[in-house]
Amino acid sequence: MNTQQSYDQDPYQEVLVSPMYLAGSNGTADAGFAPVAHWPHHYLDEGPCQLLVTSPDQRIRIGWFGDDFALWKITAAEDAVSAPRWTATFNHVTPAEIVAGLTNALEHDYAEADAYDGDGRYLANPSMYWADAVRPLTDAGWTRDGGAERGTVEIIAPDGQAGILIDNRLSNWDDETVTLWAGPPGWRTRAEAFFTARTPSHLIAATAAAMTDPAPVMRERHQLDRKMENLVTLTPVGPTAPQIPRAPTPLDVRRTAVVQAVQRATRFPQTAADLRVMAARSRTAPSAQNRSSNPAPALGAKPLASPTAPRRSR
Repeated sequence: MNTQQSYDQDPYQEVLVSPMYLAGSNGTADAGFAPVAHWPHHYLDEGPCQLLVTSPDQRIRIGWFGDDFALWKITAAEDAVSAPRWTATFNHVTPAEIVAGLTNALEHDYAEADAYDGDGRYLANPSMYWADAVRPLTDAGWTRDGGAERGTVEIIAPDGQAGILIDNRLSNWDDETVTLWAGPPGWRTRAEAFFTARTPSHLIAATAAAMTDPAPVMRERHQLDRKMENLVTLTPVGPTAPQIPRAPTPLDVRRTAVVQAVQRATRFPQTAADLRVMAARSRTAPSAQNRSSNPAPALGAKPLASPTAPRRSR
């Protein structure tokens, strides 16, 4: 069941958002760069690209444009100075956790190529079968939309709020032929990722697989657009401070005794005078703590000749 977001609550409260592909961006690039955190980082003061992370040989480039509509641009080339063989672009609404599906696959491909001193799979030709790029989606129960245009294939999520569109018509090598999307139409609500024609199929599949991850992601309430509130499930995050019970005071003990006396009187009706007597006795009865501080007399000890009368409180 979807939980409607309440904007009367703290807008900075952390919540878990599910499904992940509708969570939007949290404004940082941390999750997307996490798989390649050990690669060289280049912080750029000039130009729209604020952070560029490259493979050690600079053939793979991952750029983050913090203030741009096209928030991420990822490319791979034959060498450091060649034109990109393929390009993947993610817009500003795309969760960085989805970008991480691609960067994680790139890091794996690069490490594998480095270990065997060869070209990485990140430069492989795409499969001739479109189904290879969407297999994680179909395995997760996403289904083909019969209303797609001729020459295209579209796979839709069970909730109808995400999908992938593949254009199989003839195109140039740098045309965007695959689109991953999530959310209703609108520049603030629809996440989109575009892949050019020569993007390896297994990299598209790795990105798509991230969209099927059932684990929720953390966001602050204000980071989720209001139009999404009925499409997601929100679970507040943050443990409530445990309430440690305090020791009862003498006044608490007397009040409890009075309440118990009144409850007994309710079960067994008595006169008003009886209730006043019981209340007076409860106020003068020693607490359990006082009784425990006066141990019982040892065996054989003689009782006091005149026991002290209990002290009455004023």
